Amino acid sequence: MNKGGETIYPWGHSRRFNAYSEHIRKVFGARVQKLSLDAGFSCPNRDGSISTGGCTFCNSDAFSPSYCEPAKPITQQLAEGIEFHKKRYRRSSQYLAYFQAFSNTHAPLPVLKKLYEEALSMPGMLGLVIGTRPDCVDNEKLDYLAGLAEKYYIVVEYGIESVHDRTLKLINRGHSFAQAVDALDETRKRNIKTGAHFIIGLPGESREDILAQTKTIASLPVDSIKFHQLQVLRNTLLEKDFLINPGNYHLFELEEYISFMASYIEKLPAQMVIERFTAEVPPPYRVAPDWGNLRTDVILRMIEQNLEENNTWQGKALGVLPV
Repeated sequence: MNKGGETIYPWGHSRRFNAYSEHIRKVFGARVQKLSLDAGFSCPNRDGSISTGGCTFCNSDAFSPSYCEPAKPITQQLAEGIEFHKKRYRRSSQYLAYFQAFSNTHAPLPVLKKLYEEALSMPGMLGLVIGTRPDCVDNEKLDYLAGLAEKYYIVVEYGIESVHDRTLKLINRGHSFAQAVDALDETRKRNIKTGAHFIIGLPGESREDILAQTKTIASLPVDSIKFHQLQVLRNTLLEKDFLINPGNYHLFELEEYISFMASYIEKLPAQMVIERFTAEVPPPYRVAPDWGNLRTDVILRMIEQNLEENNTWQGKALGVLPV
């Protein structure tokens, strides 16, 4: 349908991919701000439950907003997050609490209940986005979240990173892809919204490997998806290996990544909401690649410009057409 000179796609707007911001506005009728939290969780890949080394790429400090400190109560972090974001988005009055740091279901259910319900008690809180690992959920926890989902907007966002077990082993992920599929299936079975996170450009994966994985990803019961480019961060196992064996890494240059992601999303189904394409970390944490200090919104505009210049869109390779 051509509306006022704009082409409209199956997701209901003119952007050439099923953008998270537009999806949320459609669901709630207004802008909703996601507020990051650090609730003091650990990770089974760090605390000895599985391993003590952690994933080779991980430095959680690089992604945590300044107001996120686990020593602060949940409500204090949320209140400070609201004030922080009001400087940019003055009209935001509805929120989602984003349990972001480490594995946010990695605790006994009574502990989780206390933290989640404290977050939901804040005025204007519409729901929770819970970042975790596929091996940190069980039936009891998912049944509890299913109950919350009857009243609130609940998303369980799984760090999956790759569909290839050889890659998961190489980056010391500590779980298999089959575990990720099982966790997604069990979550979707309970009518809980699912999210998934993938890293583009992991060591050992060729460009062909990464494009080929879209067939598997397209078949997953995933409502929303996040991507980011592989970044070598300071104080990680990945940094140590990169400095010793730089020839084993083919990190994406900026223009290459923009073109690649345009081709990538052609192969994703229309119903899959794309939340982000890149991640941004402060310069002191970055080792490689060097994309300057471009913000994620600038890179997003570059990707959208590429889509427009090449007259392509999400799902085009699957036969998705404007409506």
